[in-house]
Formats: sequence, structure tokens, C-alpha cells
Amino acid sequence: MESMEKMDNDIDEYIDEGVKKTKTFFNGLIIGVFLLILAGGIAYLFYANYTYSEGTRAGSLVKISKKGSFLKTYEGQLKLGGINLDHPSKGLSDTWSFSISDKSVAQQLEKLQGQKVILRYKEINKAMPWQGDTNYFVTAIEK
Repeated sequence: MESMEKMDNDIDEYIDEGVKKTKTFFNGLIIGVFLLILAGGIAYLFYANYTYSEGTRAGSLVKISKKGSFLKTYEGQLKLGGINLDHPSKGLSDTWSFSISDKSVAQQLEKLQGQKVILRYKEINKAMPWQGDTNYFVTAIEK
């Protein structure tokens, strides 16, 4: 009888040890998967915000607006020229859409609407919803 109780205790200890190992394994697995997802998300944000190109564009400033249902961003359009809109039969104007991340730059652009400007911009790989509608971000203005 005593031998039977000892065998039951040994089996219970063996099962408890297995349960502890299994819990430890799955806890490590969950933490590992979480860290992997977190590292992937951070890597994607670095990739998306990487400056792909920089340059300038010149033309007439057509529009500046603050738009968005929940996340308001500044957006604008620049008429690059080449086609005259006074004669619609000759085609559409070549416009360039851009986003503005700096509020002070947006305010300066509002004052220059309708004028010829040179805009310095950077292009990133992928704009996030809170950044703007385009991958082009105006960083500075030259009259």
C-alpha cells in the first residue's frame, strides 16, 4: 500500500514537472512571437519613413488644404505648367500633389497661393495615415 502511494506521488511529481516545462515553453514562445512582431513593426516604420529621394519642384501653387476624417493633414497641389487650362480642349494641367508635415510651412504656403514658387521636398517609401495622403513632403519654400 505504501508502495502504491509512493508510485502515485512519483507520477504526480512527474506530471507536475511536465506541466511546468510546457508552461515555460509556451510562455517563452508567446514572448518570442511578441518580440518578433514588435521588431518587424519597428523595422517597417524605419523602411516606410526612409527618404527615397529629395529635390525641388517649381510651379504655381494651386491649393493648400487641411483634410481628413479623423487624422487631419495638410495637402497641396502645384501646377507644374506645360499645358494651359484656359483652353480645356488642349488637355489637362500637369499637377503635383504633396503633403506638408510642418504647420508653419503650411501657413507660409497659404500666403503664397496662386504665385510661382519653388518647393523643396523629400519623398519617403510609404506615408502612414497620420502623415499625409502622398509620399512627397514639402520641407521648405523658395519664392
